[in-house]
Amino acid sequence: MDHMRNNMAMPVFAHPGRHRVAVLARQMLLPIELGIVHQLFGQAREGATADGEPLYEVVTCGLRAGVTRTDGDFTVNVPYGPKALAEADTVIVLSSHEDYVQETPDLTAPLADALACIRPGTRMASICTGAFVLASAGLLDGHTATTHWRYTDLFARLFPRVELDPDVLYTDGGDVLTSAGCASGIDLCLHMIRCDHGTAVAGDVARRTVVPPHREGGQVQYVRRPVPALSAPATSAAREWALRHLHEPVTLGQLAAREAMSVRNFNRRFRDEVGTTPMNWLAQQRVGRARELLEESDLAVDQIAARTGLGTAANLRRRFQVALGTSPSAYRTTFRGA
Repeated sequence: MDHMRNNMAMPVFAHPGRHRVAVLARQMLLPIELGIVHQLFGQAREGATADGEPLYEVVTCGLRAGVTRTDGDFTVNVPYGPKALAEADTVIVLSSHEDYVQETPDLTAPLADALACIRPGTRMASICTGAFVLASAGLLDGHTATTHWRYTDLFARLFPRVELDPDVLYTDGGDVLTSAGCASGIDLCLHMIRCDHGTAVAGDVARRTVVPPHREGGQVQYVRRPVPALSAPATSAAREWALRHLHEPVTLGQLAAREAMSVRNFNRRFRDEVGTTPMNWLAQQRVGRARELLEESDLAVDQIAARTGLGTAANLRRRFQVALGTSPSAYRTTFRGA
């Protein structure tokens, strides 16, 4: 115990040059969420190479240091108390089984005291029902947020000032972010790494962790629904074909024809499988490919627009503004690698 107190008297983070991430773990945590944060941020390296310098330092803290229960048959020894939050650049709040039975929008006193340690301007994020904590603290008022689809009704009832989007995998409000069910914490962490250091670093983390760098659609595709007959055709072949032909005009009729389906049936099946419409998905892929080319090539903006099927530089700029809130040139300046 004396050793624990001595630790708290010293700076928690040992590498001041790295982005400091503090993970707030509460009793009855889900270990998978804690592992996601440490694994993904821990894999991020300068230059997107295995021997590059680590870009983040991640520590775990709780409402008090010590043994923390999980939803499994083991415990986790959390080394730091809430004072670690005061040194963080990013704080990620994990979910807890306590969230599932929350009956009021109020914070408990220990949790309120812990959040009071966080410096103004610190980036805040939540995984799964950790959004209940951010909402209870008023950090999500006026923002769009999400949480696990099973608890969206409870969340909406408790926090009417938050604009809830129950369909997406994560939301980004700039200095406050939320994600859906626990595995969508992967999507959220990769998104934050991508925003901090670009697609090359995030893609390298995804490859080494063996996860997709970006999942399509939202959590609506995971909501329980009747399972289609095994003979029902899927839309994966059409998606693969579209990705190979992004530089060409692609119509809904062409996509449906790849699967030998009517346009109406294809559109319905696509929404069921991906969580968005075919044309919205196609626009996302084109913007995503444009981002890669801006980071990895010297192509002019009009050339990138042509190669991604967006047609003109003006259309590319408009799409970028809508999707990312910035211009292609500003994006390239921010995220272009060495």
